[in-house]
Amino acid sequence: MLSQRQAPIAAIATAPGRGAVGIVRVSSPQDLTPLIDAICARQLRPREATYLPFCDAQGQAIDQGLALLFPAPHSYTGEHVLELQAHGGPVVLQLLLARCMEAGAGLNIRLAEPGEFTQRAFLNGKLDLAQAEAVSDLIDASTEAAARSAGRALAGALSKEVGELRDALIKLRMLVEATLDFPEEEIDFLQQADAMGRLAHLQARLDAVLDRTQQGALLREGIKVVLAGQPNVGKSSLLNALAGAELAIVTAVAGTTRDKVSQTIQIEGVPLHISDTAGLRDTDDEVERIGVARSWEAIADADVLLFMHDLTRVGQPAYEAEDKLISARLANVPAERILQVFNKADAAQLEGLPDGALLLSTKSGVGLAELRQRLLQQVGWHATPEGLFIARERHVQALKRTREHLVLAMAVASQEPPALDLFAEELRLSHDALGEITGTFSADELLGEIFSKFCIGK
Repeated sequence: MLSQRQAPIAAIATAPGRGAVGIVRVSSPQDLTPLIDAICARQLRPREATYLPFCDAQGQAIDQGLALLFPAPHSYTGEHVLELQAHGGPVVLQLLLARCMEAGAGLNIRLAEPGEFTQRAFLNGKLDLAQAEAVSDLIDASTEAAARSAGRALAGALSKEVGELRDALIKLRMLVEATLDFPEEEIDFLQQADAMGRLAHLQARLDAVLDRTQQGALLREGIKVVLAGQPNVGKSSLLNALAGAELAIVTAVAGTTRDKVSQTIQIEGVPLHISDTAGLRDTDDEVERIGVARSWEAIADADVLLFMHDLTRVGQPAYEAEDKLISARLANVPAERILQVFNKADAAQLEGLPDGALLLSTKSGVGLAELRQRLLQQVGWHATPEGLFIARERHVQALKRTREHLVLAMAVASQEPPALDLFAEELRLSHDALGEITGTFSADELLGEIFSKFCIGK
């Protein structure tokens, strides 16, 4: 019985639904000649597309298309890979996949799990872990900037940055370990090897990579923006203005929006996932009450909360009282996540806006350009997409842990006398954290979590 990794795998590698072309992909550590003979009825030349019929068990054509063979190790997975390009009807592709399973029974072929082709590429050294993740990010990219940045990560931009940090860290570790191994030499390690200077330089380089990685994570994850406030302050109008389309119903009737309405837009290539929510108020309407409850759930999960106010009602006792109640409930939301927006500037003016507040008119467009920039500033965006590589939150957290251990290493090395054993341990821990990004060091659970989120056939 072959192990999971030794068994050949097969899957439909194109998206579900009908299309002009569909692909069935097979990957195997073993020779695929028996499978090729059964389906293609002829041998294939490596990396050369051959037009032929795909045969069923009786020798009848299931379809006609292109067959390509990529012998190991010159393939996506590093194994022998067969790709059958047929017409993109779901029934045709299912028949072709079933034929692969039938013809490959002697090879113990099985259906691929999500992400297993890319996982094999990683395990066979064709991609490191950051590049493997970039494959999924490139497929899922929601903006042009995110797609280009994912392409750079797939080409190894992030891996190169991490690799250079790792090499510098290894050299520093080697010096420390050598000093621990030969204490009789009585070498003043910290001064003669300029360990502190090396460490400071390493920290500076790490900070630069961390900053770029945080920007790349914004390109991938986007920003969750929630529009909140009392009924009829202009939340739905603002959503429509930012999206450039009539997505939400706008009327003078309070409580028109009863559920969350969401839309993704982009600003400077950064995806913004904007949600218009039900107006925050006490109500006897059961449906609206459910919508208000969902509004508070969305607020708790927001990266940026636009707390909207109506300039035409500022100063009215009942309106001010409701705003104060909302503000009280927002006390648990960090202040840096809240942006105060005063709408309807075309109908009224407010002298002396609160600190950080923004004057806006969804009707005339006043303040919209500034709002777009403020949204990016709220989450720390300060880069241009060109030159960035896509990144994930786990990359950011790994770099932060690396930095924490480097800071501790600097602290113990600064003691009199320096605690070289503790210095060496902190450098080791920072090295381990850095290795998690590219997979130089990673737990099986981490690999399973990453590749399980891929689509079948990739």
